[in-house]
Amino acid sequence: MTDPSAASRPVQAVVLAGGQGSRLRPYTDDRPKPMVEIPGTGTPIIGHQLSWLAEEGVTDVVVSCGHLAEVLQTWLDTADLPVSVTTVVESEPLGRGGGLKYAADRLPHPDQPWYATNGDIWTRFSLRDMADFHAERDAIATLALARPRLPWGAVKTDGFGHITDFIEAPPSTFEINAGVYVFSPEFADLLPQRGDHERTTFPRLAREQRLAGFTIPQGSYWRAIDTAKDLTEAAKELATTGR
Repeated sequence: MTDPSAASRPVQAVVLAGGQGSRLRPYTDDRPKPMVEIPGTGTPIIGHQLSWLAEEGVTDVVVSCGHLAEVLQTWLDTADLPVSVTTVVESEPLGRGGGLKYAADRLPHPDQPWYATNGDIWTRFSLRDMADFHAERDAIATLALARPRLPWGAVKTDGFGHITDFIEAPPSTFEINAGVYVFSPEFADLLPQRGDHERTTFPRLAREQRLAGFTIPQGSYWRAIDTAKDLTEAAKELATTGR
């Protein structure tokens, strides 16, 4: 039997891969951030992302390039990819919102919903479930929400100020924007030509109650690769979980 919800699930996506990754130097001295390899995998971050998107039913991806774009484009041209990939490069900086709009203009199905992801995210969870969540709430945009572990240990105290426990790297009490999105077709028209959509479009949609937040299920893997320590931790997690 055909799943009726499948019709509202995106088959296209944008990957934002233009960041300089200055906190990942020296790894990013000769390559853009999404081209940094997770130790032990032999595959750059964007390779893991494209495989994940393909597993979730995506067939077409637009990659927005920037810093050292030619390195990323060369890899995409020569790699055996599980999806059809188009690259775009901004002729001038457009900001996060403008860059997203510029990339969205190259999506093959402008009348259909789409995913987007930041190029430094390494994760595995059901995008199909997120798309269904988005459709059920009649949202224009849905953000994946993560509860990352704090980089410090935490201390528990009782009502009298006595320390009762130490917790190593506990999860944050707040959810954060996980850098993965589902967008309805009309979202692209709401993006600024230049500037930051997180300061304009997202607050507007939140006021209109058309912005939803999908909490990544507990136990699902999520990590933003921002620093050399993140690479080390990702490699350790890969070795223990095989994700």
